Amino acid sequence: MAHENETWLLPNAKKAEQSITCDWQLTRQNLIAGVEVKEIKAVPTGYGYLIEVFRSDWLVDREPVNQIFMSNIAVGGVSAWHMHAVTTDRLFVSEGMMRIVLYDNRPDSPTRGLINQFRFGVVRPALVVVPPRVWHGVENSGTNPAVLINAVNLAYQYEAPDHWRLPPNSPDIPFEFHKDL
Repeated sequence: MAHENETWLLPNAKKAEQSITCDWQLTRQNLIAGVEVKEIKAVPTGYGYLIEVFRSDWLVDREPVNQIFMSNIAVGGVSAWHMHAVTTDRLFVSEGMMRIVLYDNRPDSPTRGLINQFRFGVVRPALVVVPPRVWHGVENSGTNPAVLINAVNLAYQYEAPDHWRLPPNSPDIPFEFHKDL
């Protein structure tokens, strides 16, 4: 069904791509090699709700958890870009809504050049496993502050951090934050 000659359609309008199925499952994007996503269901309780953040029997990566930390991201805040040579990140949004973006620039990866983008938070909780050498960033896409929990396999080394950074809208990564929220 072509819409090219429709007078009601503005010239720069783009048809939306499917993002969810009729049974509310997210359409799966081609995941970057080594990335794992475990969607989690909130359990209503008599006092509110409970959400599991991490379980070893979920069969996500088999690395240990050696440090857990949280970051509070202000409305519209961006924490990007980050990359670790040997550390695996496990990202979980415990408050608010966030966009988690990954970029694979590993020369030997079958998914080199691929970008993954996820929108998770309290209304759609998930654990995103980010393997070493995959660039990643987060953006608060909600209307309230957001809290990101990270359960890493290797604790932060203060004297020699396994941490590289690029600015949020670096020309080295083909992604623009604050766009298409």
